[in-house]
Amino acid sequence: MLDLFGYGAFFLTMALSYAIICLGLNVQWGQTGLFNVGVAGFVATGAYASALLTTPDTPSRLGGFGLPIAAGWLGGALAAGLLTFVVGAITIRLRADYLAIATFGLAVMVQLALLNLEPLTGGPFGIGFIPRPFAATAGTPTLFAALNLGLLLLVVLLLYLALERLLRSPWGRVLRAIREDETAARALGKRADRFRLQAFAIGGAIMGLAGAVQAHFIGFIAPENYLPMLTFQVWAMLIVGGSGNNRGAILGAVVVWGLWAVSSSVIASLFPPGQQARAAALQISLIGLGLCAILLLRPRGILGEVRVISRHLAAREPDPKTRPSHAEP
Repeated sequence: MLDLFGYGAFFLTMALSYAIICLGLNVQWGQTGLFNVGVAGFVATGAYASALLTTPDTPSRLGGFGLPIAAGWLGGALAAGLLTFVVGAITIRLRADYLAIATFGLAVMVQLALLNLEPLTGGPFGIGFIPRPFAATAGTPTLFAALNLGLLLLVVLLLYLALERLLRSPWGRVLRAIREDETAARALGKRADRFRLQAFAIGGAIMGLAGAVQAHFIGFIAPENYLPMLTFQVWAMLIVGGSGNNRGAILGAVVVWGLWAVSSSVIASLFPPGQQARAAALQISLIGLGLCAILLLRPRGILGEVRVISRHLAAREPDPKTRPSHAEP
């Protein structure tokens, strides 16, 4: 029973950390239409920034300030947000495929930098012994797992409420207007590039926060954790859950991560250890098939975007019961 609870808590905690990444991508793509395929780079930036701020020096690595975990999370979000802002200021005028190519190139550059800056990042060996929340309770696995899960639930809830309020504000309505028809939004006097840059930076900061959360929950990070596969996973989560819907982003993270965990267990039980590395490719195929099924059966995802009508427009709309019929003389 203890092992079952521990595994369930670990599964939900990891799923919720991915949900934070999905919420950031939803701000960029679901609300603004920014095609970012460099998710792994922004997550890695937040993870390494937080690890460097909170992990003490080691004989094989420079840096480390030993700051509290909360300061590391904040630093990770700010570092990723700043990187996103700088990159966005240069590339925000790009559209669709061109923005995707630019962000993918950035993710590759970040990973190569992490591999080669070995005195600071540990290179391919990564950074270990990252402080974990509630480490004092690690001797009691049930309490440790429950506290970490509760902390992640609180973070996701607060982030969800903040994004819901923000995206339902006039600022959020401008984002959706730019996504639907940028020319019309510009005709109304909205500076589309400024709003797109703001959404891009906010989404990147949220991804950095998720990277910091994952780093401190696992306690170890390495460049191989931030391969393009991470970007594919997050995009699959958002599309399955429902792009443009924050609840869909959270649900999609739980569903796809569950599918990933189950398929990993099945592969481990069906294939001998020597073949499991090759058989792991079946996980990607399974996620791809699930994504195709969702796109065919529910193109808008499990929880599609809810179209919101402005209160002012709703107030001007006549009541169908009192609307005069064209058939009347």
